[in-house]
Amino acid sequence: MTITAAEIARKVGGNLEGRGDVGISGMAGLEDAKAGDISFLANPRYSSCVATTKASVVIVNEGWPGTAPCTLIKVKNADAAFSMIAGMLSPPPVVTVQGIHPTAVIAPDARLGKNLSIGPYCVIESGVQIGDGTVIFAGCYLGQGTIVGRDCKFYPRMSTREYTKIGDRVIIHNGAVIGSDGFGYSKDGKVWKKIPQIGVVEIGNDVEIGANVTIDRARFGKTVISNGVKIDNLVQVAHNVKIGENTAIAAQAGISGSTEIGSGVQIGGQAGFSGHLTVGDNSVVGGQAGVIKNVPPAVFVSGYPAMDHGKAMKLQAHVGRLPVLKQRISELEKKIIELESRIGKGAN
Repeated sequence: MTITAAEIARKVGGNLEGRGDVGISGMAGLEDAKAGDISFLANPRYSSCVATTKASVVIVNEGWPGTAPCTLIKVKNADAAFSMIAGMLSPPPVVTVQGIHPTAVIAPDARLGKNLSIGPYCVIESGVQIGDGTVIFAGCYLGQGTIVGRDCKFYPRMSTREYTKIGDRVIIHNGAVIGSDGFGYSKDGKVWKKIPQIGVVEIGNDVEIGANVTIDRARFGKTVISNGVKIDNLVQVAHNVKIGENTAIAAQAGISGSTEIGSGVQIGGQAGFSGHLTVGDNSVVGGQAGVIKNVPPAVFVSGYPAMDHGKAMKLQAHVGRLPVLKQRISELEKKIIELESRIGKGAN
């Protein structure tokens, strides 16, 4: 598909600077783009790349003062506009055929909604309920009593354990495991004995769960993923965790048992949380942060142990100066020894 710069500017509500008749058929980063591509500048630190890009069109934020060798489209939010353009230029979506593949194994008492697509080798256990319009790709497993809402999309080889509850318009990517046992053991002498995990997982509406995410069932009660939560690949959510609405969690984060994450929280990649903590609404947890105590609402923490981001950055800067400080201390120690030696000789 090819679309002109003028058409793009009109669709995203931007101001065009340069040729409007240039045709766009692809998208790329500023450094990788070629003629016929559109790119964008959201972070000012990459402004210098605009001057050398081979893109035919670049989306920038209003008020950007630079110049470019190509057409510019100025918008209020370059990142959001570029996402809209991705929808215009992306290939056609994968077409799913409604119906049940003959190799799918479905319990007789499963309750299936209308306009479903259930792919090859899926297993739907007893008591499962699936809402209208849901798409389940090949090799998925829905455990006994799982309840799935409307218009969900489950990619290949995801699985749910028994009695998981999933809301409407939920997307779960390849290999995710929902409702496996929590990591619960008690020590009896030298032997670890398993603590029964008899709770469930409950997922709200409009949630997206990345590839190979693991969300453990509660020891008792519920592990809760609230409406609008977005979880990146390879995240671990332990038993009895509660995640508030519209929180976003980046890849490889790990949340220990019974921690409560508020609404609107942003969690960076590889952040780790001790158990039984609370993280306040609208807070930000930086990548690789180690959270070992409660986080108040609307703050930015980073580092290990997690602390105010500004303080963490200062401490990190001091750590970088340690070799210089060590050398200065060694020199001062030598001078002190010399002074003490002189003072001692003078006393004699």
